[in-house]
Amino acid sequence: MPFDVVIVGAGPAGLTAACRLKQRNAELSVCVVEKGSEVGAHILSGAVFEPRALTELFPDWQSLGAPLKTAVVRDEIFYFTSATQAHAVPNLLVPKTLHNQGNYIISLGNLCRWLATQAEALGVEIFPGFAASEILYNTDGSVKGIATGDMGISAAGEHKPSYTQGMELHAKYTLFCEGCRGHLGKQLITQFALDAGKDPQHYGLGIKELWQVPAEQHHPGLVVHTTGWPLSETGSHGGGFLYHLEDRQIAVGLITDLSYTNPHLNPYEEFQRYKHQPQIAKHLTGGTRLSYGARAIAKGGLQSQPRMHFPGGLLLGDNAGTLNFAKIKGSHTAMKSGLVAADVIAKALAAERSSDDLAEFASAWEDSWAYDELHLQRNFGPAQHKWGNLLGSAYAFVDINLFNGGLPWTLRDPIADHASLRLANTCTGITYPKPDGKLSFDKLSSVYLSNTNHEEDQPCHLHLKDANLPIASNLPHYNEPAQRYCPAGVYEVVEQDGVPRLQINGQNCVHCKTCDIKDPAQNITWVSPEGGGGPNYPNM
Repeated sequence: MPFDVVIVGAGPAGLTAACRLKQRNAELSVCVVEKGSEVGAHILSGAVFEPRALTELFPDWQSLGAPLKTAVVRDEIFYFTSATQAHAVPNLLVPKTLHNQGNYIISLGNLCRWLATQAEALGVEIFPGFAASEILYNTDGSVKGIATGDMGISAAGEHKPSYTQGMELHAKYTLFCEGCRGHLGKQLITQFALDAGKDPQHYGLGIKELWQVPAEQHHPGLVVHTTGWPLSETGSHGGGFLYHLEDRQIAVGLITDLSYTNPHLNPYEEFQRYKHQPQIAKHLTGGTRLSYGARAIAKGGLQSQPRMHFPGGLLLGDNAGTLNFAKIKGSHTAMKSGLVAADVIAKALAAERSSDDLAEFASAWEDSWAYDELHLQRNFGPAQHKWGNLLGSAYAFVDINLFNGGLPWTLRDPIADHASLRLANTCTGITYPKPDGKLSFDKLSSVYLSNTNHEEDQPCHLHLKDANLPIASNLPHYNEPAQRYCPAGVYEVVEQDGVPRLQINGQNCVHCKTCDIKDPAQNITWVSPEGGGGPNYPNM
């Protein structure tokens, strides 16, 4: 099927690009493929949303019914020093990037559903339930488009009665908007050396729950951010969030930087502990947990951002690491990358160009306010890793608030997250408390709330380059960290005839990509399962 533009991923970057392309030229044929069962099914974010890019795309978004219902009314920031102690950080000492006046607490999944409705009204074709599994190339090496995955193949590789062959979608330009650590984006970065001269990308694992609480505990518009405990106990970095939405709902979560060094650390269990801290527990006690999910975020900033253009296409949004980690926000910058891309492509198509390198995108991106934002905060993440959350935040206050990001140096962060683990026998073991079933819960009951489902009789989408390597390499040295860093219980070590074996429960996978990122041997590769598989987030 030929199109002017094919877009992989119906997230904020992809849908924004699709809408803007049709605004620029209604005659363009634009197609979006989305691996989730519906638009929004795989979208997970905090999310405090800055509407700047949305206003550029649809200035009348309020009258159009965009689901921005809860304006931020108050920010609270705490430094947790222990399981019981917390210190409020005065507003004057907070980096200005964490002030949220004018922003909204939203469900990013619902915003994407709304954007999809606008895109379809403009004439964009959207195909949910179809996973882009392969990049297609022209004979000159430029990207030709993508192929969707075959469906109805058994775990043994045989065609089942339900077998349906994938489709080839050809395009003059293809936009890859898969979100963090997209498996096609990862291939493109290697194929075109897009990361040459860059620091390795850095990541955090965000684990989130949605709760409904009694009315007397609900404060719509309240935004709470925290740092310190529990991650500080192991010298790890990251922070927590708690946002009061509409309808007595609260989003609560913990982001664990995947640069952590102790292989005994379990981000899921750290999050369960986090909810018992009194400053968090007082918001949740007596409430009901509605949903659960997890997703990696790309937080390396400009130092890690790959070149976003290549012959035949562009890498956009979190697939290219456009998140502003100092703000803990990436949706507005992802949308801006889609706006810039659409303007560049519309001009190229008007000039009857096709499949060439859109090199002019680089200067257009660098001229945007999104790039300016990322440049201003470029030292925030490296400072956190170099000096820790407390001193790193103090540095960020000086750099961002006093010098507006103008200090004449750029900090580097050259150690990849997968290379940061120390040997298990050199680190202190961690014993986590049992869940109480009120604030903390076991992993499998949490995965149940993510509505995750995969067709069981299909090839496993978690590939091991060497099937023997995980146990042979990781078990003695790292105590097989996959069984802990996975937030969905996909990996477990079982004994078979007295020999430990890594068992992969692919049906549990919530598509967070942590295993692809953190495995110290880089032996695990995440690829798309059958379209429609994975989580089905209703309001995340």
